[in-house]
Amino acid sequence: MNSNSTEPASDVEPTPNVVMDSHGLPKVAPEGYRSPYDQDWRVLFGLTLTFVYLILMGLYINSQVGWHSFVELSVERMGSFLEGAFAPLAFLWLVIGYFLQKKELRQNTDAMKMQFVEIQKSAEQAVVQAEATARAELHQRRESFLKLAELVRTQLGYVVGLLYLSSQMADGNEQKVSPERTATLWNVVGRDDPEAFSRELLRVSTLSGDTYRFKLFFGTEIRTRHTTNFEHSFQRLLRAAESCDEDNMITDALMGSAHGNLYRRIRAVRDEMPDHFEIGVYDFDPDSRDGETPVL
Repeated sequence: MNSNSTEPASDVEPTPNVVMDSHGLPKVAPEGYRSPYDQDWRVLFGLTLTFVYLILMGLYINSQVGWHSFVELSVERMGSFLEGAFAPLAFLWLVIGYFLQKKELRQNTDAMKMQFVEIQKSAEQAVVQAEATARAELHQRRESFLKLAELVRTQLGYVVGLLYLSSQMADGNEQKVSPERTATLWNVVGRDDPEAFSRELLRVSTLSGDTYRFKLFFGTEIRTRHTTNFEHSFQRLLRAAESCDEDNMITDALMGSAHGNLYRRIRAVRDEMPDHFEIGVYDFDPDSRDGETPVL
């Protein structure tokens, strides 16, 4: 014989405890609930006392009045007799009903407490699930941002490269960069380092005075356009980082990169322009250093 046939079915769900409420409608009672009418000693006591009382009342009628005379009583006298005779029973069952209702209310209160505990557990579980969902959503936003950031960093690298060409390869530039050096930087940017031109511009701007530093970024209409494009793109990248960066680690990393340092340098030049210069007015030689001494 197969031994599995003797094992109890542990996966069968228990039948819910269905009871009748005070309005005679069925309801599912919580686990451990027992109706106040189930084997309650007050009910048994009331039934016993009622049965004994009815027997005694029958004996009284038989011995004192007689059933024949009792039946022939007028309606008024019969009603008065029955009203007085059954008043004790009515009071008895009123008291029993009061205690049964009190027990029912106490059990309902206990059931409500259990439901409240279950609701609290459900609420706590909902909070945990909401936090887990929020963490998953934040992680997804970070993953999406990191992919986007790589594309934007590459775009910024090309923008800075165009700015570098405009400022360092002009015919009138006193320190014109060789085409070989420029080709090498483009290869580096296209391969794996989109911040190569940003480091070069940081180096040039650091070795220059305030006058040439302004010309470097805003000396011509083309340079101004490239610089403004770089600022605008980097600002949008920072805003995107803030939406998925609770502790500002991503933002700090961006600002600490070569692109971030170049962005700060451009903002400083824009906010502290040398005298007699104005963005959008190009009435000067954009590549001359005007006798200024480079900062070493």
